[in-house]
Amino acid sequence: MMRKTAFGYSTRCNIRCEHCVAADAIPDNLKMELDQAKEIIAEMAAAHILGISFTAGEPLIYLDEITELIKLCHQEYGIYTRIVTNSFWARTPELADNCIVQLKENGLSQLRLSYSRWHQKNIARQNVLNAAQGCQKNGLDYFISFVTDFSQQDDACEQYLRDHDLIYFPEPVIFAGRAESFDRLPIHTDYQENCCLMNPYLAPSLDMYGCCDAGSHFTRTNFFHLGNLKDSSIEQLLQKSETNSLYNHIRTLGITAIASFAGFKAREIIQYRKCELCEKLFNSPDMLAMLQREAHSGLNARYR
Repeated sequence: MMRKTAFGYSTRCNIRCEHCVAADAIPDNLKMELDQAKEIIAEMAAAHILGISFTAGEPLIYLDEITELIKLCHQEYGIYTRIVTNSFWARTPELADNCIVQLKENGLSQLRLSYSRWHQKNIARQNVLNAAQGCQKNGLDYFISFVTDFSQQDDACEQYLRDHDLIYFPEPVIFAGRAESFDRLPIHTDYQENCCLMNPYLAPSLDMYGCCDAGSHFTRTNFFHLGNLKDSSIEQLLQKSETNSLYNHIRTLGITAIASFAGFKAREIIQYRKCELCEKLFNSPDMLAMLQREAHSGLNARYR
């Protein structure tokens, strides 16, 4: 399994999207020191991490610092780097070009541009277009992460991307954090395996989680909390993730099969989104205790 991780340099963001997985209770001013981040990246390289995605708050609020970290990853360690951004910096094509050229010249591998009807209440969709076209013009790999609840309200948002021939991938909104109160539309899909790669996420607090999506919100069990860099090394936390039997069942067996094993009806399983189903299984102390007991026995017999 190739080691890669999401890197939360800061929780600060310049917008407050109502669908954001970030919980309002998380301080919006947590930030690593630049030298500390460089030391962590050196430790990640020693632990053979081959890909780092800079995420959490809006990374490019700290453009010059993130550029230094990108350069370090590229020149010193040969680490593939990605930035997840809301494109606030791309108000004009010229501003977009300036930022993209700076990042590309220092070794950035890819930009992931966030886009949704919630994002675009705060950031003009023209910014996303400027950013994407700037990547095309300057030879930087990119894609647009189109977050959607698959309602008709998103049709115009998606058509905008198609009309401009942009590379995008629809991604389901995660009903956690600020989006926890959203109404859920009926799901129309077949029975899916729902395997998850579970890339670890390092928060600015130096806490590491086994999941880079909603895992930090599983507060009843802290199932995905691997530990803190003040107490453990990167290597120790990665090994904890890679050797956890339930984590590996999530990666290979998938949470749909785990839910079936746990007694969920097939009809009930497909009514939940992936991260919601995961929360039902692993944020319940009693359910988690049962699954942990069965991780080396009953679940091992569940494969086909």
